[in-house]
Amino acid sequence: MKIIPAIDIIEGKCVRLSKGDYTTKKIYNENPLEAAKEFENAGIQFLHLVDLDGAKSKHIVNQKILESIARETSLHIDFGGGLKTEEDIETAFNSGAKQITIGSIAIQNPEFCYEIIKKYGAEKIILGADCENRKIKTSGWLEESDTEIIDFILQYQQNNIQNVICTDISKDGMLKGPSTGLYQDILNKTEIQLTASGGISGIEDVDKMKEIGCSGTIIGKAIYEGKISLTELKNWIENA
Repeated sequence: MKIIPAIDIIEGKCVRLSKGDYTTKKIYNENPLEAAKEFENAGIQFLHLVDLDGAKSKHIVNQKILESIARETSLHIDFGGGLKTEEDIETAFNSGAKQITIGSIAIQNPEFCYEIIKKYGAEKIILGADCENRKIKTSGWLEESDTEIIDFILQYQQNNIQNVICTDISKDGMLKGPSTGLYQDILNKTEIQLTASGGISGIEDVDKMKEIGCSGTIIGKAIYEGKISLTELKNWIENA
């Protein structure tokens, strides 16, 4: 199972939110590249990089930070936030993203997304399934939809999507454990590779995500608040 630290960017800084609420912003590092290098030095290979400015403004904003991390580390970066057009997607890939995450646009314009999957290949496109009460939310989690999460994933599975990141917004940034039941249900009812995101509070939660069959786990605030150390993660990776 992949260990994937998260860097969320607002105004060029590494931040975390609680439940996606922008008013709860807490800055953890003024320099996202510095944080990325710390992850790499701990033996981590993957990075989940989110342009929260982009998600809110509905176009890519922080591609320069993506460029610098891609240029100065060997991390495999998946990038999301504000990818609404093919130009945005091209910018992300040209700036060094190995994969991109489609979220809001996957609800708002599925036909466009199906074409993107065909053009770039399913291995390069991740479906971002961010939900609250099992209903998908979009635009930096500021807008609600009526789409149920399992239906949403199955719709994209039928159009060749292989990789899904699911965030239970009610758990995100709360350090109270992940939405294990939801992830188990998704794994039981679909055939995708699932990366769990939101609520990881300790290394035992990471163990649980592996146990239920997740292909990856995104960890954010638990690292920044010292609930999980980079040494613990290095040991976990080496012994997995």
